[in-house]
Amino acid sequence: MKPADLTWGLPPAEQLRSYRIWDSYFTPAHGHPGKDGVSATLADMTRAERAIELGQFEKLCHFAHVGIGTTGDAAVEELLRKTPDLVRKPFEAWPDKLIGMIQLNSTEVKASLEAVDRWLGDGPMVGVYFPGGGPGSLACSDPSLEPLVEAVIARKGLIMQHTWNKTGGKQGPGESTPAELAVVAARYPGQVFICAHAGGEWEQGLRAVRDTPNVWIETSGFDATAGFIEMAVREIGEDRILFGSHLPSRSLGTELTKVTAAEISEEAKRKILGGNFRRLLGG
Repeated sequence: MKPADLTWGLPPAEQLRSYRIWDSYFTPAHGHPGKDGVSATLADMTRAERAIELGQFEKLCHFAHVGIGTTGDAAVEELLRKTPDLVRKPFEAWPDKLIGMIQLNSTEVKASLEAVDRWLGDGPMVGVYFPGGGPGSLACSDPSLEPLVEAVIARKGLIMQHTWNKTGGKQGPGESTPAELAVVAARYPGQVFICAHAGGEWEQGLRAVRDTPNVWIETSGFDATAGFIEMAVREIGEDRILFGSHLPSRSLGTELTKVTAAEISEEAKRKILGGNFRRLLGG
């Protein structure tokens, strides 16, 4: 059997194409784009190409560093600030595939506000990503983030927050939980907030955001434990769930079959795998 004939444990290609998959969490060189500001990102994109082909993905959302202190490398941050064309290179390499959101630095509000103006106000980015626990991170509940949240809302941008529940509680001031995100989202009921990874420990995460209708959850980043998607559909509804692959650092089979193998309707799968993200983007 030729490699092209293998299914790799996935649904047939025609069925995957019918889902029109839009990935909300594509993470090439997520922590560091490379010393030249772009090489590691482009290399990871190349590494992910075969998985993207097998999954029949239409679009992928990439979180770009823009030189405001999210990498922990001062030389790279300066390079990105001085050479914004580097930020655009991944999008130029895959012009029909990539959607862009910028990584914000919660500890540098002024620089982050300027970045929101530059990259959302004038494009091409559609929203922002608040990391969790790394350089430039504060918990989403910190009051100093309010100007950033309000600036993104004013520009009609998407907001995704990294969330993770840990045994024994948070291990640093930059970490956020779904419960904290629900508190923030309640202050801005007209804005959708995306809860990345559903908090990792998803049973707690889903319950924490269940009664906050403007918090949606993203599916990637933890082992494909049976029952996750079924509980998410039951507890918060199929309209508030976004598929994320976490490629190339996670397995295509692990992340995609969380949804495709779930005991939910085909219509729910279509919404989760792409329809809901397109709706958020006005498509």
